[in-house]
This record gives sequence, structure tokens and C-alpha cells, in this order.
Amino acid sequence: MFIQKKLNQWIEKIRTQVALPLRLELWNGKQINFSEEEAARVVIRLPRMSAARYLLTPSLSNLGTAYVEGEIEVTGKAEDMVLVVNSLAKNTLKPEGKFARVARNLIHDKNRDADSIRYHYDVSNDFYRQFLDPNLVYSCAYFEQGDEDLASAQIKKIDHILNKIQLRPGQTLLDIGCGWGALVIRAASHFGARCTGITLSENQYALARQRVAEAGLSERIDIRLLDYRDLHGQFDRITSVGMFEHVGLHHLPEYFSRVNQLLAPDGVMMNHGITSTDPNNGETPYGGGEFIHKYVFPHGELVHLGEVLKAMQQAGLETFDVENLRRHYARTCALWSENFERNETTLREMAGDKRFRIWHVYLAGSSYAFEHDLISLYQIVCGKAGRSPSALPWSRQYMYQPEKMMRE
Repeated sequence: MFIQKKLNQWIEKIRTQVALPLRLELWNGKQINFSEEEAARVVIRLPRMSAARYLLTPSLSNLGTAYVEGEIEVTGKAEDMVLVVNSLAKNTLKPEGKFARVARNLIHDKNRDADSIRYHYDVSNDFYRQFLDPNLVYSCAYFEQGDEDLASAQIKKIDHILNKIQLRPGQTLLDIGCGWGALVIRAASHFGARCTGITLSENQYALARQRVAEAGLSERIDIRLLDYRDLHGQFDRITSVGMFEHVGLHHLPEYFSRVNQLLAPDGVMMNHGITSTDPNNGETPYGGGEFIHKYVFPHGELVHLGEVLKAMQQAGLETFDVENLRRHYARTCALWSENFERNETTLREMAGDKRFRIWHVYLAGSSYAFEHDLISLYQIVCGKAGRSPSALPWSRQYMYQPEKMMRE
């Protein structure tokens, strides 16, 4: 009866603070609506009295864990679910203490990093095909006009990156964390580069090699199952897209120092990655980061943009250009989430109920986090520090009119 009393008090408190499109269904058949004007778009069902404890402290980690583990039942579109749960957290919890934006100090080494990559990426290639674009680009797209479909926006993202680094025919390109090979294939086929792509995911490695062979580009593209710390040589251009989130806060100087060693004297590097918007490198609040760490990206760490720029400078790299693509990633994740829900039946059969529920809330939750400035995405272009300023462009026109700049 104590839990029932606490739950009733909590329900009344929430209903006086905010109207939500939520219906709560209790183990005894009782139903409570949290809005008198708006129909419920999300239904949370507590199958037993003990499940009420998750609502009494409705952090994103608590409710996310309860949903993933089947302790509570939640129905509705993922976008609505995430909106409701964030509202419950904000109106119940204090954004401090356990639910604050705390930074994790994680241990990173080659074995741990490889295991983390395999956990996230080696689900199955067919799993990712259900919600990514046909080229399997698993990073923020670039919506130049705002109305592009996902496939077009991903190609524009790749071209935007390759134009930023001023890739030219015959140059060598290293792609750190090459995924399923979309960027190196584009770089070789449309820009005439000679490419090396490295990944720690065995599934990505196998399919990327297959796709390179099918494109007839095996002589121009080398895909390797390799840690960046074990790579040698120098490259005219280096890209790293959606990879440095796995590096770790305290390993950023080491990471960028290795990039500097791999970069040719007059080379250009671009780092594309998710950052924390907390100056103290804290994860998303109300337990969101805890959920991601537990179920989605073990050993993943987000750092503030300022920390990234500092680490680059410490490693002997000069930043040329910084672009915020937060709006683009909010839309990218929203489109992935829509695709994911559209293919629910197939995904449940393919990955099982638990993994489906993890990704169901993860994709929509990521879109919410980008939308509300809890995390961001930056593309940073850099080169070796100390060079003559004549090596720097006068303007940013080369990114948007590359053919004109080449003629001039």
C-alpha cells in the first residue's frame, strides 16, 4: 500500500504541473490520463505493483531500462515516448547530483575499444539496412536545402566533406572508421583518389571489401581491419567520420598526435563527430548518458568542442574551419527513427524484442538530444600547425564552388 500511496501522490503532482499525451495503465486495471484536452499518444502499462518504482524516479535511465528489460510496457511512436519521458524526468527530478551532466572517466585500450565497436556495429549488416540509406552511411547527413531525402543528403554529406578537404585526383586518402565504405568509394570513383579505409568492425570490413570489389575499385581502395594506432605511412588527406566518440577524453591528444603523424606535411584532415554541449564534458542529463553507456555505446565519451580544439592544438594541428551540423543530425536521427518504426516487424524478427526496444528509444532519443542542444555535431578541418598562411584559403568558397576554385 505504501507504493500505491506514493504513486498516487506522484500522479497528482505531475497532473498539476504539466499536461501530457499519456495514459497510465495500472496492474489493477485502473487507467489515468495526464491530459484532459489531448488524446493519449503514449501508453505506459505497469504489469505489477513493483514496477511503480520506475515512475517514482523517472530518469531516462530508469524508464529506459524498465522498457528495454520488459519491466514496463510502453506503446506509441518513439518520438512521442521520448518527449513524454523527458517531461516526466524534468517535472520530477533535479538536474543535479545523480541526474546531472556528469563526465565519465573511462579506461580505453585497443581490446576494450575493439569490443565496444563490435558490440554496437556487428549486430548484422541487414539490421542497419532496415533504417539507413542504401549506401549504409551511419553518420550525420547534410541537408543543403533542408528538403532532401536521406539518400541524397548522405551523398551530399560525403561530397561536402571531400570538398572541404579539397581532395584532388591521385591524392591519397585515409578514412579512419570507414564503416561500410561509402566515403572511400565516392572518393575513388568521383574524385579520383587512392584510398585506405580502416575499421574495427568485422561485419563492416567484410561488406566494405565486397562493395569495393563490386564497384571495380579494388586497385584504388584498400580496406583494412585495423586500429588507427597500428597504421603507418602518410596520407595527403585524412577523414574521420563518427569515430572519435570512441577515443575517450584523456586519449584525444594521443589520437590527434597519431593523425598528425599520418598526415602529409601539406595535408588536410577533417574530423566529424558528436560533442557534448556541456563545457565540463558532461553527458546528457536525467540519466540519458547512463542509458547510452549501458545499452548502446559502451565506453563511448562525448567531449566539448573546446576540448577537441585544444587537443588538436596540443597535437600540432591548426584548425582551419569549424561547422556546426546539429540541426542536420536532429533530422538524420528523426528519419532513421521513422524508418526503424516502419520496419518494426522485420527488425523484431531479426534482432529480438530487447534489441529492438533499445534502438527504438535510442534513435528517437538522439534526435531529441540534438534538437534540444544537449549534444551537437561539428566538422573540423585542420592541417599541420606552423605552415605559411598562404596555405590557407582566402574564403570558404572552395567548399561550395569547388569546380570554379579549381579553374582559378
